[in-house]
Amino acid sequence: MRRHRKSVWTNSITSLTIAVLAGISLIMITALLLAVVMYCVLGDMKVSAIFSIIAMVTGTYASTYFCGKFRRKHGLTEGIMCGVIIYTLIAICGIIFLGELTGIKKLVLLTVSGAVGGVAGVNSKRPKNFTE
Repeated sequence: MRRHRKSVWTNSITSLTIAVLAGISLIMITALLLAVVMYCVLGDMKVSAIFSIIAMVTGTYASTYFCGKFRRKHGLTEGIMCGVIIYTLIAICGIIFLGELTGIKKLVLLTVSGAVGGVAGVNSKRPKNFTE
């Protein structure tokens, strides 16, 4: 008789932790790639604010999309929670390294992109060979 093993996506805390860690790593990778583009191709720092926004939105959206895709429920609330947690981590790093708190605009931006990614992930096709 075969044992039924549960997926890591059945527990909400585990899935949020995985999504937040994936989001932070995607934000860092995207920011690094955009910094290389800014340094090598553009040669000036005028678009650094836009590139940082792109990196944050991309990382948060992608992480909550996959969380919603594999969880298949509560995409809006878990997307908002992921966005708030990612904002909290970014704010803590801002306090540690820059000595100032990040603005409320980033919270709104990360919350909205997390909510959109979670809803899009829940409403996407079910992954192949995925059983709970």
